[in-house]
Amino acid sequence: MISQLVRVPVDGGVLTGELVAPASARAVVLFAHGSGSSRHSPRNRMVAAELRTAGLGTVLIDLLTESEDREDAETAAHRFDIPLLGRRVVAVIDWAAAQPDIRELPVVLFGASTGAAAALVAAAERPDQVLTVVSRGGRPDLADAALDRVRAPVLLVVGGRDPEVLRLNQEAARRLRGPHSLRVVPGATHLFAEPGALEEVAEAAKEWCDTCLKSMRQQ
Repeated sequence: MISQLVRVPVDGGVLTGELVAPASARAVVLFAHGSGSSRHSPRNRMVAAELRTAGLGTVLIDLLTESEDREDAETAAHRFDIPLLGRRVVAVIDWAAAQPDIRELPVVLFGASTGAAAALVAAAERPDQVLTVVSRGGRPDLADAALDRVRAPVLLVVGGRDPEVLRLNQEAARRLRGPHSLRVVPGATHLFAEPGALEEVAEAAKEWCDTCLKSMRQQ
């Protein structure tokens, strides 16, 4: 098992994160947090722990530097800056490609809220490096023109009691040109706080990643 703090240099600062990977990991999942969240998000940490039981490594990382995070806490200036967040996810993808322990692993992007848009932007920028994208309660619509350029398979998971985000995901799905699926978790609201809801998200993500990995091996 690999477990280490990581620092990714960006724009004169660093992004801080945590890499945890089981022995013989089958892929590495890079988490893109959204809307003022961070690598300490209890929801993403729970999902990450579940994904590791399926043999997937995880990188939970802040997409803002410490100074940017302080500014964002006061002004919310960066949390909706999708181009910036997308560039940061690209930087993490490129960093992962240079790490001896994980550079040979397929890359999965897991985005929540605005982080889903950032993940899709990054997938469009790095089509040969991203195996798939998973969105949890995401705002894929904010990826804008990048949606039309995403070729990786995309799983959109939305709560059944999150009607506006569900509508936005349905509209975004119609613009995706690669393989994609929209999974609705019945009874779940935006944060999937209901009993069993996050577990259903994690299970859907594991099944989706399994399918994508099998498809990759068959090519």
